[in-house]
Amino acid sequence: MDPLELARWQFGITTVYHFLMVPLTIGLGLVVAVLQTLWVATGKDHYLRMTKFWGKLFLINFIMGVATGLVQEFQFGMAWSEYSRFVGDVFGAPLALEALIAFFLESVFLGIWIFGWDRIPRRLHLAALWCAVLGINLSAYFIMVANGFMQHPVGYEVVDGRPVLNDLGAVLTNPIVLTHYPHTIFGSWAVAGGFLVGIAWYHLWKRRRDGIDVVDEAGLVVVGDAGTAARDRTDHRVWLTSLRAGAAVALIGFVGTAFSGHAQAQQMIHFQPTKMAAAEAACHDGTAFSVLTLGDVRSGGATTCEDVQGVIEVPGLLSYLAYEDFTTPVRGINTLLPEFEQKYGTHLPDSELYGDRAGSEISYLPLMEVTYWGFRLMILFGGLGALAALGALWFSRRGTVPASRGWMRLAVASIGAPFAANMTGWVFTEMGRQPFVVYPNPAMGVDQVYMFTAAAVSPGVTGEEVLVSLIVLVGIYAVLLGVEVFLLTRFVRGGVPAAMPELTAAEHSDEQKRDRDDVLAFAY
Repeated sequence: MDPLELARWQFGITTVYHFLMVPLTIGLGLVVAVLQTLWVATGKDHYLRMTKFWGKLFLINFIMGVATGLVQEFQFGMAWSEYSRFVGDVFGAPLALEALIAFFLESVFLGIWIFGWDRIPRRLHLAALWCAVLGINLSAYFIMVANGFMQHPVGYEVVDGRPVLNDLGAVLTNPIVLTHYPHTIFGSWAVAGGFLVGIAWYHLWKRRRDGIDVVDEAGLVVVGDAGTAARDRTDHRVWLTSLRAGAAVALIGFVGTAFSGHAQAQQMIHFQPTKMAAAEAACHDGTAFSVLTLGDVRSGGATTCEDVQGVIEVPGLLSYLAYEDFTTPVRGINTLLPEFEQKYGTHLPDSELYGDRAGSEISYLPLMEVTYWGFRLMILFGGLGALAALGALWFSRRGTVPASRGWMRLAVASIGAPFAANMTGWVFTEMGRQPFVVYPNPAMGVDQVYMFTAAAVSPGVTGEEVLVSLIVLVGIYAVLLGVEVFLLTRFVRGGVPAAMPELTAAEHSDEQKRDRDDVLAFAY
């Protein structure tokens, strides 16, 4: 068992799972803060209900995100000690800032927000939430700074063969970060918007199913009242407003990811040309963007590109994405690979760091079937999320949603589209960097540093040890996944009363007793 391959699988599985929580936490935190701001400014009851309902889901996701994120820190020491040793003198600063500033803001002010309901003035309580949201976004920024060094190392000097931080400003303003961070934030908005759309559609559909809301002959909604505070006319306004607001947020997120993604593509041409070539299955220099390529797109068989053929191509589009003109050719795989082999060698160095892998041949072409299809799936799922948002605006134009169960199920399923876009985008970004764990920056000249992934794994760890830790972590994460799905499902189905039991406390004393036993009752 190869410890390197197992360590990569372990890191990939746990990180992808953790990243499911990250965009929802970032996007939903901002949504809840805006909703509470509207409630404080207007005093309207539906904004308060929306704040508490979506805030409860935000808290569940945040807590699970913290629990799963802790494992990422341990993995660097367990399976990637050589990587930690190599980048530690640079990573120390942004990770310290993340812990001392960002996590402090998140934990302290989120605690004030949770326990401060009806205990501190409204505006001070609102300010605490905004501080927590600021901390969440700063946390994402500092993590992106650390990741940016792996993609494009800057702000260092070489001491004894290792990078040592000498310009914190350069690290914090890494050009990779300045494009990746907005892309991540907009992607998080798309996730949060899709989350609102799917859940709000479900509750509007329930009101239609139960006959509370009906549609008149003109096709307009007639809002009903079930005689309970849980399903009154304000409840309808909660879900209709959530649906439309979610659709707007999702569309803003989609447009933002499109423009920031364009900026990333232009950077990729210069900073990581092999990633861009693999993403396009661009074997030869050219200008055409591949919509569909068939043939052998595996890294092992595509180095000569003999079996790779573009089936559907858009002439000039790749050049426009890269250089904003339609004629400048983009370098292809057959041009780039000899350049990288000349600069960085054709075989791994004969060093103890590489163990049995020392002297093995290096492939500078990322796994093309992952990068090529990952890039396209990212765009496809992002587009499906935007389409769902547009559909929500169209179908709700008369004040409700269709009574069709099929449309409801499709709307709920659409929640997964922006999540999938984020996942495939992350995998594309990280897999496209291979075979480097720290991609070289040729602009640094003789002082450039880079690290092959094969050298990053802990030298004293055996394949059996990594396999055991992989099984244990996957088991723990499976349990946490079950807990999160159970909690989210329970509170989503419960609607606003699940977050505001006082709405029905006088009507259902038994439910009130159960609410006191609710493990999240402390939140409000």
